Amino acid sequence: MTTLTALLAERARTLDVALHTVEVVVDGEVVEGSACAPLTLDTPHRMYSVGKSWTALAVGMLADDGTLRLEDRVVDHVGEQVPVHPWLERATVHDLLTMRGPHRATTYKRYDGPWLESWFRVPPTRRPGTVFTYDTSGSYVLSALVERLAGTSLAAFLHRRLLEPIGAGGVRFLPGPDGWSQGGSGLVCSARDLRRVAQVVLDGGVHDGRALLPPGFVAAMTSPQADTRQQSWGSELRQSYGFQTWLPARGGWLMFGLGGQLAWGDPTRRLLVVVTADTQVCPAGDQRLIDALLQNVVPRWWAGRSTTFPTSAARRAAESPTGQGADRPTDDPAGTTDGAGTATPSLTWPRPHHDAVHACTVTGRWTTHVPGAPADLSLAVGPAGGTVSSADAGWVLPFDLAAPREATVEGARAVVTAGWSGPGTLDLRCAVLGDELASVRLRLVLTDDGLLTVVSQGFGEDLSPAWQVDATYVPASGSA
Repeated sequence: MTTLTALLAERARTLDVALHTVEVVVDGEVVEGSACAPLTLDTPHRMYSVGKSWTALAVGMLADDGTLRLEDRVVDHVGEQVPVHPWLERATVHDLLTMRGPHRATTYKRYDGPWLESWFRVPPTRRPGTVFTYDTSGSYVLSALVERLAGTSLAAFLHRRLLEPIGAGGVRFLPGPDGWSQGGSGLVCSARDLRRVAQVVLDGGVHDGRALLPPGFVAAMTSPQADTRQQSWGSELRQSYGFQTWLPARGGWLMFGLGGQLAWGDPTRRLLVVVTADTQVCPAGDQRLIDALLQNVVPRWWAGRSTTFPTSAARRAAESPTGQGADRPTDDPAGTTDGAGTATPSLTWPRPHHDAVHACTVTGRWTTHVPGAPADLSLAVGPAGGTVSSADAGWVLPFDLAAPREATVEGARAVVTAGWSGPGTLDLRCAVLGDELASVRLRLVLTDDGLLTVVSQGFGEDLSPAWQVDATYVPASGSA
C-alpha cells in the first residue's frame, strides 16, 4: 500500500515544495510519521497562523470559566483605547473569532505605532459581524485579551490548561513589538505537539477521558460561522470558517499557517493529517498544497488503505525522539511504517538537477558595482562540493553535491543543496529553518571570458533583500 506521505511527497515535488514533516493519525493511532533530516518531529517549527486556532482555544477556555463571554464587546476589556469609532465600539469577541471584524485588512501593517493600538485607531470600513475578512490584527487583539484576563502569557496559559496534560512542551509565541504574544502568526512548536493539540480537538476536547477543552466551544469552533466563498484563495478555503479555523470544501476542519503548516481533522473518518513545510518558492504554494492534499492525496490513500491499522510498530516509530523510527523494525530502514506494514519514506529536500559531467573545480573572487547586489562573491568549489560566499554580504553557503549540507544563514539553521545543471552552471538552494522560514535559490553561470553571472531569488516574509540578485561579476584584481 502506498503511504499518504509518499503520495503527498510526490505532489510536493511537482509544486517545488519542501515538506518538513508529515504525520497521519487514524482513530487516535499514529500510522505514519516522517521528518526531513536534520529536522525531527520534535524540532521547534514556526507554525504561523496555526496559532490563530490555538488562540481561539484559549478564548474558549476563558469563556467556559466565565471570565469573558463571546458576546462581550472588545472595548469592554480594553478600556484605555476608548473613545473609538462606533463600528469598533460594537465589535464583539465573537466577531473577531469568526474573522468578521470591522477592518478590511490587518491594521498593524498600516499603522505607525503599537500593534494592539492599531486595531482601535485605523479607521474601520464596515459594520462588524457582516463580512469575512482575514485580519491577523484581530487575532492579535484576541491574544492580548487572553493575556490580560488570564494574567499570564498565552503560552503559559495554554501550557497549564492544555499542553502539560497532553505531554506537549516547549511551545512559545513570538512577541509583537508592543509585548503581546503574536497569537495570530507567532506560534512556534514541534510537529508532534501540533498533532497532540489537534487530536484533542478531533476528540471533541477530551483527552484520556478528561475534558481539557469545552466540548460545546470545540463544536462551534469547527462548525460554519462565516462564509468564505468570496475569497480568492485556494478552492478548499472558499467554503466557510469557524472560530479562527478553516472549514474546507471537502469537509473537516483545518488549522492553517503560511508556508504549508497545517493540521487537518476529519471527524467522520477519525483521520488527522499534520504537515509542516515551506511552500514559499511556489506561488500560492500553501493553498495549492492544501488543494492537493484534500482533493487528490487523501482520497487516493483512503481508497487504497487497509481496513484496519495494527499500529503498534508504527506508533513506536512515530513516538521515537527523532521521528525517523528509532524503534522501527529492522526491515524498515527508510522511515516509519503505516499500520499495514508499508514503509513510510523519509522526506527529502528539494535539490537542483545535477549532472556530474558538468562538475568542475572553480576558485576565485569576483566583484560587481550593480546596485543592491553584494559587492563581491568568492567560490571555492571542487568535484565533491565547496563554498559560495560574500564578504560584503556576510554569508557563506557550504554545499556537498552528493547530499544536503547544514549551514547557518541569517543567523538561523539552514540546509543547502546544489548541482551542476549545465556547462559552467552551478545551482544552489537554501532552506532557512529559523523562527522565520525562508528559501533562497541561486544560479551562478561561469563563461569563457571569466565573468560570473548570478541570479538569486529569496522567498520569505523577513528575508534580507540582499538575496535578490541579478548581476554579472568580473574577476577581482589578483584573483586566480
